[in-house]
Amino acid sequence: VTIKFNAATSRGMPWDFKPEMREIDVNLGARGLTAYTTTNKLNKPTGGTAIYNVTPLKAGKYFHKIQCFCFDEQVLGPRQEVSMPVMFYVDPAMDDDPNLKDVSTITLSYTFFPAHSKELDEALEAFYND
Repeated sequence: VTIKFNAATSRGMPWDFKPEMREIDVNLGARGLTAYTTTNKLNKPTGGTAIYNVTPLKAGKYFHKIQCFCFDEQVLGPRQEVSMPVMFYVDPAMDDDPNLKDVSTITLSYTFFPAHSKELDEALEAFYND
């Protein structure tokens, strides 16, 4: 199956966010690994959290993330750029689902939103006290 990757930021999110690759092919049941590059465009620490969706929706129950930056809030320092990995697999049971016989491509999309956390407060305090 081909997995395509999309990235977006919400209005007011001061980050550049993009997939490091646009798509990869994976065998059902095999682990796939990709990453997204994120850059804080501000001269101070900022925080964000990502939400995701999988399309077509009917394939969503077969797409499983093992490791993902979306599990936790992210805090980036001033002008910091990071690579954020995503490890996933597509359940082989997808092959047995008659409703998915027409699906050969799955798209994983993320959108980052501003977030505020204890970690961001600590990063901002350190930033302004240096």
